Amino acid sequence: MTAIAEPGAGEARSVSSLIAAVQRLRGEIGKRVVGQQAVVDEILMALVAGGHALLVGVPGLAKTLMIKSLADAMQLEFRRIQFTPDLVPSDITGTEILEESGGGQRAFRFVRGPVFANIVLADEINRAPPRTQAALLEAMQEHSVTAAGQTMRLPEPFFVLATQNPIEQEGTYPLPEAQLDRFLFDIRVGYPTEADEVAILRTTTGARGAPIEAVFTADDALALQRAVRALPCSELLLHYAARLVRASRPQEGKAPALVQQYVRWGAGPRAGQALILGAKACALLGGRAAVSPADIQRVAMPVLRHRLLPNFAAEADGVAAESLIDALLAHVPVPSSATAP
Repeated sequence: MTAIAEPGAGEARSVSSLIAAVQRLRGEIGKRVVGQQAVVDEILMALVAGGHALLVGVPGLAKTLMIKSLADAMQLEFRRIQFTPDLVPSDITGTEILEESGGGQRAFRFVRGPVFANIVLADEINRAPPRTQAALLEAMQEHSVTAAGQTMRLPEPFFVLATQNPIEQEGTYPLPEAQLDRFLFDIRVGYPTEADEVAILRTTTGARGAPIEAVFTADDALALQRAVRALPCSELLLHYAARLVRASRPQEGKAPALVQQYVRWGAGPRAGQALILGAKACALLGGRAAVSPADIQRVAMPVLRHRLLPNFAAEADGVAAESLIDALLAHVPVPSSATAP
C-alpha cells in the first residue's frame, strides 16, 4: 500500500503501519471490554470513514466503557455528555460569561462546551429535548459551532457516539428519521455469550487489570480517513450499492415483496454514500486494497437499519428492519464480475 503524508509530520507513514496500529488498538480496548468484537469493528469503521455512530443496547453492556477505552487508546480528547430533559443547547456548545478585569472593565468571554472534543459520547441522546438534540446534530454535520456571532471549528477528528436505551421510552424524545440519517451507522449492542459473561465476571470482580496504553493518535485517524477516501471502488459496486438502496423504497418497481408490504419509506441517497464509505473502511481495516461485494454486505445492516421506516403492518406482524435488510440482500443480485482483490 502507498504511504500517506500526515499534516505536520516529518515523514510519511504507510497505510499498512496504520492498519497494524488499529490492530493494537483493538487489543488495548480488549483489556477492558470482553467480547463485542463486531461492535468494536463497526465503531472503528465509522471512525475511519469520518462518520458518527448510534449505539443501541440495554444498560450494562459496556457501551460507555467501550467508547472511553477507545478514547484512552487514541490520545484523543474525550467528553461525555449525559443527556437529560433539562439540558439546553448552550450546555453542549458553550456559553458567554461576563468577566470583570482588574481595571473594572467588563467583557464577555465564550466558554467552550463539551462538544469541543475529538470523541464525544452523547449518553442517552433521546432523553434531551429536540432543541438540544438539534444543536448536537448540527455540530455533527458542520464540524463547527456558531455562537456569539462567531463560527468556531471543532477539533479534528470529530467523532460522535450517541447511545440509546431501546427498552425505557417513557419521558424520551425519539430522534426523527431525518436526524437519524445523519448517523453513518446504527450499531446494536447485544448480550454477551456465556463464555464472555463468565470472563466479564472474572475480570471485573478481581484485581484491576493493566492500564490502557495509547497506541493511536489524531494524525493517525486523519491519515486513515484520507486513505478510506482514496480506496478504489469499481463502477459495478457503485451500481450494486445504488440498487440496494433503491430496492428499499416500496415505490420502486424493483423492490422485493417484503419491502412493498412492510416498508413505509425507504432509504435516501445518503444511505448509498454510507454504504460505500463503510465498505471502504471495512476493506481498508481488513487490509484489502479495493472494495468487494462482501464489504458492502458487511455494512448493510448498520447502514440501513435506521434508514428504513417500517409501516404499521410491520409492527403488527413483528417484522424487524433486520429481516427487511436480509430480504434486500437476497433480492439484489451481486455483480458477478466484481471480484474481491
